[in-house]
Amino acid sequence: MKHLFNKVATRIHAGWHRLHSKKASTPKGYEVLRDGSLNKSTAFTKEERDEQGLRGLLPYRVNTQEDQEQLVLKQLRQKTTDIEKYIYLSNLQERDERLFYSTALKNIEEIMPLIYTPTVGEACKQFAHIFRDPKGLYITPDDKGKIRSILDNWPEKDVRAIVVTDGQRILGLGDLGANGMGIPIGKLSLYTVCGGVDPQKCMPVMFDIGTNNDAIRNDPLYLGYPQKRLQGKEYFDLMKEFVEAVNDKYPKALIQFEDFFATNAYKLLDTYRDKTLCFNDDIQGTAAVVLSGVYAAMRTTHEDFKDQRFVFLGAGSASIGIANLTVKALEDAGLSNEEARDRIWLIDSKGLITQDRGDLEPQELPYAKKHAPTTLPDLIKEVQPQVLIGATGSAGAFTQETVETMSAVNERPVIFALSNPTSQAECTAEQAYTWSKGKALFASGSPFDPVTHDGITSIPGQGNNAYIFPGVALGAISCDAKRVTEEMFLASAKTLANMVTEDDLKSGTLYPPLKDIRSVSANIAEAVMKVAAQQGLSGIKLPKDIPSFIAKQMYDPSYPSSAANSNKTAAKQTPKP
Repeated sequence: MKHLFNKVATRIHAGWHRLHSKKASTPKGYEVLRDGSLNKSTAFTKEERDEQGLRGLLPYRVNTQEDQEQLVLKQLRQKTTDIEKYIYLSNLQERDERLFYSTALKNIEEIMPLIYTPTVGEACKQFAHIFRDPKGLYITPDDKGKIRSILDNWPEKDVRAIVVTDGQRILGLGDLGANGMGIPIGKLSLYTVCGGVDPQKCMPVMFDIGTNNDAIRNDPLYLGYPQKRLQGKEYFDLMKEFVEAVNDKYPKALIQFEDFFATNAYKLLDTYRDKTLCFNDDIQGTAAVVLSGVYAAMRTTHEDFKDQRFVFLGAGSASIGIANLTVKALEDAGLSNEEARDRIWLIDSKGLITQDRGDLEPQELPYAKKHAPTTLPDLIKEVQPQVLIGATGSAGAFTQETVETMSAVNERPVIFALSNPTSQAECTAEQAYTWSKGKALFASGSPFDPVTHDGITSIPGQGNNAYIFPGVALGAISCDAKRVTEEMFLASAKTLANMVTEDDLKSGTLYPPLKDIRSVSANIAEAVMKVAAQQGLSGIKLPKDIPSFIAKQMYDPSYPSSAANSNKTAAKQTPKP
């Protein structure tokens, strides 16, 4: 057995690092069972067992994939904590990739919160302590001048989707350093589950340039670069080397920047958005999903979008991103840029964003008002916004007074408590419905259970970026897009809103059910491809039947139905020496 494992090399599947044979011949026997992209375990047929050297290595019974899915769910539900469930699913993805994705896709409402928010937050906090196998690519300051050669260590030759973080602003949890690798791993799992992006074309990257979190850095089990954070020119020079190395090695790869500190997030996006295929999900994906929720809410309030006024609590990357896309949407509705910006008010931890403050970041300046300092409830009374958006990372930031004031100036106040994980939400769904006496149209970043108030049950909408980024990525990858633009995110928001049914709205939710996520992603991908073509950014001529074309691009987690197909897949997936 030791000899076998010495013959294998690290390989990525579904964004998770695993072992895979580097032999040119078709894998046989235990090589198949130890490769998560090929393993079907007890679902191998008798014929496949004979052809692939598996006879005697498996129990007698041949299971269907559906049998195995039921066993997975049974074992999963026996776990008593979410972090145990996360670890179990991590191990499942490692040993049987298709079974992991088929189970997740068919049970997405149960499993998505376990592989991403809110459980991924706890997984990141404990990352070094629950570490099993290396997953993904790590870049450190010691790698300066060597990043391109490091990419050559990655066995996949056609990476198309990269999620990279530096771990400085993980969800609402702050600086977790290299422990933040759980985010790219989880995001890329959703690329495949929700968007059908081929997992073998995904690569999670930890831009591990240190951490200023003393407790994490001094943890004797911490696995990351054990220094304080690299900053300034050295930081951006290292990132430049990484981006250029990716563009050289994988010229069609999409880079998603994830969970960067706001200032760095905007500088990186502004630097590379017109130079390479990239986007920032915290800025642009969040913006699109929130804007979609507002569009859907207008069908309940029966108001015109161009008449809406917005107050934001929090002025970080998420809030500014939402504000920027909202301005574009208001311009699209007929307002001038100045009129659109006048409808947006932001409050950060130091108070209202005003012109006389000397501590504003460049991205905040367009929204600075000529106004005296004021409190959130007083601002709501004065501005009378229809939409209140929280992206603070501060639990309880929406007080009872805040929600009651929103309800006093609106028949149906639209309230978004976006901070993740659930424990960091600005208010709970129950608080929003109770304090508003059932009037609120509420959405949150992480899931909340339905709430019954005065005999009426409301289903809180989850403004989860998973509604947006997998479809955007699928569309951009499918048409070999040269860039990702704001117009693509605006089209995505409109597409998502159009998929909200009247029954959804009657139940109180502002988003389609998660069980429809693949259809959502396919429709968004089509919208993105059309915008890419209109803007001259598509690398292909659009097919006449775009939906059928997109369907063919989407990863199917079903097992190959015959030994012949399985062998063809194995031969295709075996890297050349």
